[in-house]
Amino acid sequence: MSIPPNRYFIIHKPYKMLSQFVGGDEGARLLGGLDFDFPEGIHAIGRLDNDSEGLLILTTDKRITKLLFNSGQPHERTYLVKVQRKVTEETLEKLRLGVEIRIRGGDYWTTTPCGVELTDEPQNLPDIPERLMYEGETSWLKITLKEGKYHQVRKMVLAVGHKCKRLIRISIDTLELEDLPSGGVSEIAKDEFFEQLNLEKISTL
Repeated sequence: MSIPPNRYFIIHKPYKMLSQFVGGDEGARLLGGLDFDFPEGIHAIGRLDNDSEGLLILTTDKRITKLLFNSGQPHERTYLVKVQRKVTEETLEKLRLGVEIRIRGGDYWTTTPCGVELTDEPQNLPDIPERLMYEGETSWLKITLKEGKYHQVRKMVLAVGHKCKRLIRISIDTLELEDLPSGGVSEIAKDEFFEQLNLEKISTL
């Protein structure tokens, strides 16, 4: 019996959905609840926290986690971030240069320089829960990182006095979410997948 070829997908993970197919508390929304017939052996690469949305990679290829996270090669991740209140140019520069955040274990970490700019509110966003609504002035930021500490983006904006109200990952390297709707699934050819993620292609894959 021949082994089926590996398959590669991106999804637009909705708000309040776990980045996993099994586990979680009773009643938790899981990836298997998406309207798609995923192949056996599918799993998520990396994660987005429960309150975050956007680009998430799924694959049956067990080597991708090692290639993506343990190769020593940094990979850019870009996020759209809605925060409370107007963000000044001075604050943008602080975020660009690096800010001190608290990481797991209680230690403090100064984030590496990154790309930060003001941006327009994205169009056609799905509705959000009432608790995320904010009556005051808000700003949308576009933040591009090459590192990924736990809740890093949320902690970065809080460190400069702005609470994160919404967080959407829109790309990893040149692999982009584009106009994929919330809950949508898109399958990608292997060659395109490896090229867009700047992964070293292994002939045995």
